[in-house]
Amino acid sequence: MAETTPTTMRAERFYADTKTVVVEDVPIPEPGAGEVLVKVAFCGICHSDISLINGTFPAQRPVVTQGHEASGTIAKLGPGVTGWSAGDRVVVAAGRPCGQCPNCRRADLANCLQQQIMAFAYDGAWAEYTVALAAGLTRVPDNVPLEQAAILADAVSTPYGAVVHTGKVGIGESVGVWGVGGVGTHVVQLARLVGAAPIIAIDINAVARDRALELGADYAFDSRDPELKEKIAEVTAGRKLDVAFDAVGLKVTFEQALDCLTVGGRLVGVGMSAECPSVGPTSMFGLSKKQVLGHLGYQNADIETLARLVSLGRLDLSRSISSVIPLEDIRDGIGMLERAEGNPIRILVQP
Repeated sequence: MAETTPTTMRAERFYADTKTVVVEDVPIPEPGAGEVLVKVAFCGICHSDISLINGTFPAQRPVVTQGHEASGTIAKLGPGVTGWSAGDRVVVAAGRPCGQCPNCRRADLANCLQQQIMAFAYDGAWAEYTVALAAGLTRVPDNVPLEQAAILADAVSTPYGAVVHTGKVGIGESVGVWGVGGVGTHVVQLARLVGAAPIIAIDINAVARDRALELGADYAFDSRDPELKEKIAEVTAGRKLDVAFDAVGLKVTFEQALDCLTVGGRLVGVGMSAECPSVGPTSMFGLSKKQVLGHLGYQNADIETLARLVSLGRLDLSRSISSVIPLEDIRDGIGMLERAEGNPIRILVQP
């Protein structure tokens, strides 16, 4: 008897009205023009996924499949797709330009004003299959494990964008990183890769601080230390920080990081919450010449750069995968990240 092609798949579904997460059978999507169907190998669990579940991020759709850090193999090509074949190993971009805004009309797709975010505006990859734009795919080198490839789309590329594009960290600049978990750990690694010195990790968790030291930080301090500012000044020859990264996003971490900058220093906000920090009196803020820069996401070309760095052994992500869970246990994985169980960098879902 001939083998029948499956028409349904298992997928996580988030129901916005009840804020519930379920795994259920749904139809396997068909790729449209310029799209491909990807068989998902691994997909990360990110704090932004949790932010949708807990309401920090408003829902854009009544029901959506979450997960935006995905790797896999191409299962099917949509009409008009060239340059790709079934079986190719790929990373899926975590967003797509709207194609209609003023920036898109001038071909500035990286700065789309209405960027559609995967797992928010359209279905993501906590599923057996996902549909992606062929133009947003990145080929994965054969010697890069698909587990590590999955986290390139956001968990590593967002820190890369923060360090290289937004923070513009230069050789010899002093860098502080508040919160060395899933995002901050990679900020430390990438800041070291571009030549920052010294790199200071700041976290309340002693295990996270020790790990940051092992992965490239020169110093690690507790953010609750009343002498934190003085210690940062001491290890930077009195200058304080050229660049600070807030990978937590709380009012206390944002304001503490801003206070530890040198004159003209840059604060890059990467972490997210519903809290509202302050820059203090505008008179003093202006005199300090400090800059506050918001950061979200990455450019698709960044994923290719990172894949090449991993392939050549310049960037080691072997410790970045904290655990891998089956899709059916997705609620357990979400709970593990919410509780910071095992001090995770990234938890992956394997459909």
